Amino acid sequence: MKKKAIIIFPVIIGLALITYFLFFQEDEKTTKFTFAEITKGDLNVIISSSGTIQAIKTVDVGTQVSGKIDRLLVDFNSQVRKGQLLAVLDTVVLAASVRDAQSSLDRAKAQYDQAVAVHERNKQLFEKSFMNEVDFIASKTNVQVLLASQKSAVTALERAKLNLGYAYLYSPISGTIINRSVEQGQTVAASLSAPTIFTIAEDLSSMRILTNVDESDIGQIKMGQKVQFTVQAFSDKKFDGDVTQIRLNPNVVSNVVNYVVVVNAENQDKLLLPGMTATVDFYVDFRENVLLIPNSALRFQPTDEMTAEFTKNREKELANLPDSVKQRMQAQGGGRQSGGGMMGRENNHGRRKGMNRVWYFDENNKLQMSIVFAGLTDGKNTEIVRGRNLKEGMKIISGILENDVAPEATTTNPFNPTPQGGSREMRRSF
Repeated sequence: MKKKAIIIFPVIIGLALITYFLFFQEDEKTTKFTFAEITKGDLNVIISSSGTIQAIKTVDVGTQVSGKIDRLLVDFNSQVRKGQLLAVLDTVVLAASVRDAQSSLDRAKAQYDQAVAVHERNKQLFEKSFMNEVDFIASKTNVQVLLASQKSAVTALERAKLNLGYAYLYSPISGTIINRSVEQGQTVAASLSAPTIFTIAEDLSSMRILTNVDESDIGQIKMGQKVQFTVQAFSDKKFDGDVTQIRLNPNVVSNVVNYVVVVNAENQDKLLLPGMTATVDFYVDFRENVLLIPNSALRFQPTDEMTAEFTKNREKELANLPDSVKQRMQAQGGGRQSGGGMMGRENNHGRRKGMNRVWYFDENNKLQMSIVFAGLTDGKNTEIVRGRNLKEGMKIISGILENDVAPEATTTNPFNPTPQGGSREMRRSF
């Protein structure tokens, strides 16, 4: 009895070792995959940028003369009409200049009248030979000089009156005062450039946004293109606009070439204020209710073992086909008779534009490959224009995991479609 127990014990140990190597070791070598699901939804390709909201037309009102602000008749946010008086500078000095210029003109006019009368008398004397020619020419010249002095005095008077008129600041347009940079009693000095007293926005019911678009994206921006934008003050609201101008003058910021794109937007509710920062989305292209595949599945490259397994399964399937089907496939292209031949031809001659391969397991847990013709992409998902045996909810291989990855993240047969859709968007900020 003891001898039998000694014999049975090694047998049990041997069976345990065999079981371990057959099952547990095999599990350790099992390849685990990550999967991406084919969905159906909308695809938007968007270029994002930011810019500052401005009134479409603004006018700076300044002064051409120096002086103290005597009266301010408007304030911030005041509604003004064209020709309305906004402010008045102190006119004491300017009015004195007008009176002085008027006196100079009167003096010049009197001197001119006197010279004309003297010249008329000298002319009679010269005609009777009682005056020599030199004195007569001097008399005539004096009349011309005093006439020029009179004209100069007239000009000086007009200039003094204009300066007096500049002390009264009128609105050049109808609109809203959005900035006032002086206070009553403050002195302003006009030099080479007129100091700004007021800034008037003509119409705040329409606004514009000046955005900077990178040179790599500017080719996708078109006149009249629709945009949406948000501002921080109303982060849950989207505003609509359209492209009205693409300025050709480039701006170089940190060695990156940008172009200014002007976007116009309606502001009937007066929610948009000058100076707000807007995040603008240019809608470059759009697809509605299409099959979408994550780009990670398109980037997946199979291992040599996967390629060999697929080729072997493909050859078995083709071997069972009727001879007539084989001959027809040979006539269309011999390389199509095997997975290896097809992939070899693609590697030698290059893939067609937009063509990719995706890998998946079918209902029978067999590795399959399908050719996908890709369309529009937003950088994260790609539109499936055409793909054999691909449908919504399918799980496509997107990567290979190591053994230490959590089991719930992997599977060996993902063929359990769960339909799922939704919109896909990608935002690029500048």
